[in-house]
Amino acid sequence: MKLQQLRYICEVARNGLNVSATAQVLYTSQPGISKQIRLLEDELGVEIFARSGKHLSHITAAGEQVISVAEEILHKCEKIKQIANEFSNEREGVLTVATTHTQARYALPPVISRFMQEYPDVSLHMNQGTPAQIAEMAADGSVDFAIATEGLEAFPELISMPCYRWNRSVVVPHDHPLAAVEKLSLEQLADYPIVTYVFGFTGRSKLDEAFSLKGLTPKVVFTAADADVIKTYVRLGLGVGIVAGMSIDARQDDDLVVLDASHLFESSVTKIAFRRGTFLRGYMSAFIEQFAPHLTTRIQQQVIQCRDQKERDALLADIQLPTY
Repeated sequence: MKLQQLRYICEVARNGLNVSATAQVLYTSQPGISKQIRLLEDELGVEIFARSGKHLSHITAAGEQVISVAEEILHKCEKIKQIANEFSNEREGVLTVATTHTQARYALPPVISRFMQEYPDVSLHMNQGTPAQIAEMAADGSVDFAIATEGLEAFPELISMPCYRWNRSVVVPHDHPLAAVEKLSLEQLADYPIVTYVFGFTGRSKLDEAFSLKGLTPKVVFTAADADVIKTYVRLGLGVGIVAGMSIDARQDDDLVVLDASHLFESSVTKIAFRRGTFLRGYMSAFIEQFAPHLTTRIQQQVIQCRDQKERDALLADIQLPTY
């Protein structure tokens, strides 16, 4: 059994059983991959992939378990390389982060600016997507960190830590009836069309829960993943905007009236997550601490040593989170 063979079966599974596409990803030949998979199956005495003619049709029951273990083995091999790199090149490497538009646009720029000044030899790559997509990328090892408010708890293989609390603001044009209201109520909001985030994005669940608890049904007429898009359609008169407070820019948004909505909705918590078993190199720990200063290297190591997320939550329960 060779690591190369394990890498082949994992990549074939990731590429929808398309051996040709896998060969392109791995810069090798299709016959070579097929041969190595056959050799591995012969050695193990089980089929990993079922076949229909010359094509792979599905992963067998045995194959599902073999691939799962193979992924863990490859992940541990990568961890060994990271450990070696940490001691040979403590300030050099690659950091990949997956996050949502709101985090990438509003929360991360100053953090990344400071980080790149301190670690100029680290190449940082950012991926954007839905909370589910970025959590999956962290869970399968495609990225080092996932930063999001929603979706991370659905992946038990992730270790997540709270970074900061935030709440919402309502934005309307200056001539809108709500612009003169001193203290908004959910009932008032429910009287108007609402423009806000797509469900599953940027704390949207807290918004829906608040209306539901009051027995109200908000008239959500337009949704987007991007606060700037939401504000654009508010300016067009499509409805009342509900966005993350951090997305308000006093200068760029001076044509809108911004109303506090923190008393209407429960605050949300943005978290950073990484795959269980990840070796945090020095610059990775530094990135976490720069993004969330309360998550010191010592706290990070304590969190990693916890047996499960429940124990991690208990460890972090007394930490006072900053409010964005």
